[in-house]
Amino acid sequence: MTRLRGGAVTAVAVLVAVTGCKVEQTAGSGGPQRTTGGGPAMAAAGSLTVKGRAPKTGYSRERFGTAWADTDSNSCDTRDDILKRDLEKVRFTGGGCKVSYGLLASDPYSGKEITYRRGRSQVDIDHVVALSDAWQKGAEYWDPGKRIALANDPLNLLAVDASTNRSKGDGDAATWLPPNKAYRCAYVAAQVAVKKKYGLWVTAAEKSAMRKVLATCPDQKLPAGGNPISAPERFRAR
Repeated sequence: MTRLRGGAVTAVAVLVAVTGCKVEQTAGSGGPQRTTGGGPAMAAAGSLTVKGRAPKTGYSRERFGTAWADTDSNSCDTRDDILKRDLEKVRFTGGGCKVSYGLLASDPYSGKEITYRRGRSQVDIDHVVALSDAWQKGAEYWDPGKRIALANDPLNLLAVDASTNRSKGDGDAATWLPPNKAYRCAYVAAQVAVKKKYGLWVTAAEKSAMRKVLATCPDQKLPAGGNPISAPERFRAR
């Protein structure tokens, strides 16, 4: 996986601060910050199916497979793939997979600079669309391979400040947005992209919140890429 580094990150951060959300990043790895000319996020948000939130009954993390499965078969687990993508000054232990150190130069959720150290990390890998939220909006009815794919799709994963992330829980756009207002357009666009890719629905309140955010950045593009929507057959979920 590749990731924005050094001056590229600084330039994007400055541009966001000056112009708001009207930033189209074309570098990146297929994660939620990568954008293409596939159409404005607002139009995609408008196309999402609206339904009520289903019960959480039956949800468990295990329904989405073993955490951080290597579904892309690159011999590194998904968590380390995302750390390599999103951190700067990365160091490894025991080869080229296990990230032992890195710098989250500008946490997208808080705007803070955070140091990652393996074993005492202040960095979480967030599911931009929470797995519990996905369960309540369609994933309960999927085959296990699709749930495993969602849980490990780089399009739905982001390295973020742990303390800020844990205030999110399984919230959707109607109940939680990043405190860092400069990132809200990119965050909502990522949620829209994931829900559109996987065919998840949204509640009426969620769609309204998405459109409210995206109205402030009408040219916001959709993130693109990520993994296929079904994991290889060797992976299993309960």
